[in-house]
Amino acid sequence: MPTCKHAGIPMYMTSPWRPSPSYPQGMIIVPISEARRRLSALARLVEAGETIVVTRQGRPVFDIVQHRPRGGIDREAIETFKREHGLERLVEYISDDFDDPLPEDFLLKPLPEKS
Repeated sequence: MPTCKHAGIPMYMTSPWRPSPSYPQGMIIVPISEARRRLSALARLVEAGETIVVTRQGRPVFDIVQHRPRGGIDREAIETFKREHGLERLVEYISDDFDDPLPEDFLLKPLPEKS
């Protein structure tokens, strides 16, 4: 059975489940029992850019992938945008009743009359 060059992790490519074409060839597929025993080695592989598919009874359960920090507001990009477009503020005015409930009939619109 082939093993991964980085940590000697067996690449279980002979399971009844076959990766779909969207999975890269040679992806490391590991049963959950093996993943439990070799978590540190798998973490090193993931840090090196590998994606690990963890299976239970030959079926994929989850992937181990690199952590991606959550996105947030890019304040520097906002400042650049304002400077490039000659803006002091993105929003000039917000009404005091901005978040008040809308009148009940606001979204109700009569159907057009047929002529």
